[in-house]
Amino acid sequence: MNPTHRFQFGDRVVHAEKPEWGVGQVIGAEDLAIDGVAGQRLKIRFEREGLKSLATQMAALRPAESQTTMERAEAATVPGLDPGASERVVREVMTAIPEPARDPFASLTARLSATMALYRFDATGASLMDWAAAQSGLADPLSRFNRHELEELFKRYAVNRDEHLKSLLAEAKRSDPQAIAAASKGAPSAGVEAGRRLLGRV
Repeated sequence: MNPTHRFQFGDRVVHAEKPEWGVGQVIGAEDLAIDGVAGQRLKIRFEREGLKSLATQMAALRPAESQTTMERAEAATVPGLDPGASERVVREVMTAIPEPARDPFASLTARLSATMALYRFDATGASLMDWAAAQSGLADPLSRFNRHELEELFKRYAVNRDEHLKSLLAEAKRSDPQAIAAASKGAPSAGVEAGRRLLGRV
């Protein structure tokens, strides 16, 4: 969330919590205060999500150009952008757990929250395409994969996601049981349900 940054018409932005939306362009901006906090209401047209109206106090928006050097380097090496990438590399990228869920410097609650948020994706329809876009960095994952390949990759990813959540839940059960309840607040219902199911196995 970046209520202090002033966006204007034409700015290119990304939503840090919704990478699958792709890059958006601001097509309208107006001042808006929420609970005394100054900010803006922006109308943004995203590559993959279409038109959205978002408040800068609530949405994790940042200029698209503000990517770090490391993020740009990672984007440049996404297998979907490199026709010569081996199948092994493609599989590793597509089935990997995203960094916010694994970051060793983040709190256990933050890692649990980020992992539960991954359950917003499933292997059906637009959700599968959103997942593929988030994993690959491609605006159109079908330019690199066919649907059957994406479904197979998602199955492997879902196993990794479950194992990662199970590991975090075991850590929380041992050292910080309150982290589970804290992470469940605001998590998608599928993430909360997965947490309950996997907690019974640790």
